[in-house]
Amino acid sequence: MANTTNFSVRMDSDIKKQCEAMYGELGINLTTAINVFLRQLLRVGGFPFDVRMEKPNKETIAAMLEAERIARDSSVKRYSDVEEALKALKE
Repeated sequence: MANTTNFSVRMDSDIKKQCEAMYGELGINLTTAINVFLRQLLRVGGFPFDVRMEKPNKETIAAMLEAERIARDSSVKRYSDVEEALKALKE
């Protein structure tokens, strides 16, 4: 068995909860995430990588919701191809 030790880290409780939830979605716990980070830090000699879940910003989410609304709206003009849409824009 590996020689292990415990250490404590003080952090904001909300940050901890958010990190635990995010790492849970990735299938790992906070201890595993910290170990991965530290091993990679030693391997590359500094901050090793950017691990994150891509989240669209509020503006992008609003645009996506608008696109979904438009796609469901039967009164919105539809075009069969880009050329037809460009022609309509020029009119």
